[in-house]
Amino acid sequence: MTPIPDTLVITFLEMTDRDQFRPSFLDANALADCRMLPLKTADLDYYLFLYGSVGRPWRWIGRLRMDRGKLRQQLERPGVSVDVLYVGGTPAGYIELARVGPHTEVAYFGLRVEYFGRGLGKHLLSLGLQRAWDDGAGRVWVNTCNLDGPHALVNYRKRGFQIYLIEEVPMPTEYAEASPD
Repeated sequence: MTPIPDTLVITFLEMTDRDQFRPSFLDANALADCRMLPLKTADLDYYLFLYGSVGRPWRWIGRLRMDRGKLRQQLERPGVSVDVLYVGGTPAGYIELARVGPHTEVAYFGLRVEYFGRGLGKHLLSLGLQRAWDDGAGRVWVNTCNLDGPHALVNYRKRGFQIYLIEEVPMPTEYAEASPD
């Protein structure tokens, strides 16, 4: 198991104009076995499977500990969407967008580890960002931290996000207690 650092470093990024967006889509040959489908109903068990299988290595715990009623409310809020990327019929990852007024947050995004290294992350993020801009976002923002995947920050920057804030706080004990296994 990777040791937990003493400090949690949270990086906040944004795009304030669609012209900043630099998509990177896979070509048709690479996509022959891929489909992106919306999660049309708040199926909590399936959502928690996605959240857990994508986030476990990075110690995502918030939604796993959330009251199911509150989680359902969160997922059913107007402006919240969850899109799942399937590869060969198997869920490979997802992106969750949350629209608040004119702004859209990339609330959660990631791939299951088994799907790393195929360019799917940049493709999935690009699809989500395209959707946010197509839906009229005035600003798109995301945050990541030093517990997230090793390519997260690089992917965000390559898609056009700019850092606007970095916070450093003592590592919350719940992350040290959360096992990535």
